[in-house]
Amino acid sequence: MNRSDTDLSDSDDPLSFDVDALYMVRALQLADQAASEDEVPVGAVVVHGGRVIGAGYNQREALSDPTAHAEMIAITQAASTLASWRLEDCTLYVTLEPCPMCAGAIVQARVPRVVYGARDPKAGAVDSLFRLLDDPRLNHRASSTGGVLADQCGLLLSEFFAAKRRQGKK
Repeated sequence: MNRSDTDLSDSDDPLSFDVDALYMVRALQLADQAASEDEVPVGAVVVHGGRVIGAGYNQREALSDPTAHAEMIAITQAASTLASWRLEDCTLYVTLEPCPMCAGAIVQARVPRVVYGARDPKAGAVDSLFRLLDDPRLNHRASSTGGVLADQCGLLLSEFFAAKRRQGKK
């Protein structure tokens, strides 16, 4: 059964929270790097067998590429590391709920589990607007856990966009 937790206090496995928080901290470090490069601060890591095999942060501006989301970059690196497009037995950690494009890539890559930080009420495709990861019409489904270090993830995004508004930029 798929599960999406927005309140970590309801977790029935405290050990999994500690592991999830550990990898989310790494994703947050990547999000910080994105912010330092004037990119929307989202970071992602793919974990397999207890080690990070793919990592990325938003690089749409730097690469002039609308698909250069953190998740897409991390998934591409992970597939290269495993020499397979099938990312079975992997977990994707991302600081912001994946958008429809990234959720589609997660499904296509057969990622079985996604952990995200902040919800995205404008473009979230895991829980907020769409539920692509557990749509029974698709050929693959992934479980999800939301809200891991949500306050830190959300604050990073809020501060970034507040600074942009102060500068008069979108």
